[in-house]
Amino acid sequence: MSKESKSGLKERTRKILGILKGKFPRATTALNWSDPLELLVATILSAQCTDERVNLVTKDLFAKYRTVADYANVAQEVLAREVRSTGFFNNKARSVRAAAAKIVADFGGHVPDTMEGLLSLPGVARKTANVVLGIAFGRNEGVVVDTHVSRVASRLRLSRQKQPEKIEQDLMEIVPREDWTIFSSTMVLHGRHICAARKPDCAACPVGNLCPSAGKV
Repeated sequence: MSKESKSGLKERTRKILGILKGKFPRATTALNWSDPLELLVATILSAQCTDERVNLVTKDLFAKYRTVADYANVAQEVLAREVRSTGFFNNKARSVRAAAAKIVADFGGHVPDTMEGLLSLPGVARKTANVVLGIAFGRNEGVVVDTHVSRVASRLRLSRQKQPEKIEQDLMEIVPREDWTIFSSTMVLHGRHICAARKPDCAACPVGNLCPSAGKV
């Protein structure tokens, strides 16, 4: 597949996505949330932390902090203590508080629903913005590239890039825009349950016949 044409790559990607949609028909984020603010906070906390751990922390956090102003006004040391188990807790607490303060000051207390608006928030990069836009607002502005998407895209030869931003650009060229969010969600689940980092289960892989790395990892 080293000489695969762009049209061939797009067609193979279409087949892969179709199979993964069938395998994971209800694919979405594993983070618990009920509104854009909760998803934003949860996604910030999820950096280098499992979704399961984040969900344990946000169960109490979301019960205590109901509005953007609540996060903007909480003391740094208090919030840091409450999110400590997610790791990098001081930075995450600062990011949540600063993002909340900017939302209050510049967006009338409402989480922005544009890429430009979200990227203006402290602690928010494209990955977080893509999650919030795609999942909370149903807007396909980009492809979420986490460690799972990066690994699976590489093994499937959908991208040969190493940097998340460049991987995202490659994927945006071969995945239809209307599928950007569901593509990310299915790739994450595939990476978690089948195409694992250390021992991919190639024998059980539903897209093995479309994968150049099948049986070689």
